[in-house]
Amino acid sequence: MSPILVRPVREQLEHDRIIRLLQAKYRRKFEVGINPGAEQNTAVGTGTSTMFPDLVLLSPDRGHRLQGVIEVETGESVNHLEALSQWTHFAKLRAPFHLYVPAGMVDVARRLCEENQSNVAEIWSYHTIGDQIRFTMVHRSREAPSAPRPRTPQPAPPPRRKAEAKPQSAPQRPVKKAAKGATRAAKSAKPARVQKRK
Repeated sequence: MSPILVRPVREQLEHDRIIRLLQAKYRRKFEVGINPGAEQNTAVGTGTSTMFPDLVLLSPDRGHRLQGVIEVETGESVNHLEALSQWTHFAKLRAPFHLYVPAGMVDVARRLCEENQSNVAEIWSYHTIGDQIRFTMVHRSREAPSAPRPRTPQPAPPPRRKAEAKPQSAPQRPVKKAAKGATRAAKSAKPARVQKRK
């Protein structure tokens, strides 16, 4: 369980709202499990290492392989205890770990990740404009594990190259035929003139 046992009500509402927004965003590619508030719907790990990140991304196929975990923090929860108890464990999973923090806490989150050697795949900032919440990627790691891509058959590319090649060769053929026809006519015309002169 997170060291931040009780968030201020306003922050908790914002936290759970962001979780649901991200669920809608990632639902296009993954099967998304969420754990808003004190709910424990989708877990990662087994036994004593079982944890409940805010969002769990699973492959949509039958295997439901883990594709990534997402943790949403508020101003109160970007701290050393949270980084040590959760971020370090999520960063060790064989799937990308994405961290969402308020825009004003980006530098603090980066420093905590470096101090605890938490290899975060992506750090996103968020800020509220009126009723809307905007997300901005502020960090992407090259060393973080990439999500395993599900094997899907790729459609064959359309035959554009053949269609493009025909117009290029088409004008050349009539020109050659016309040239051949003209030379034949010229050859047949020359003996006729010679016969008339004789």
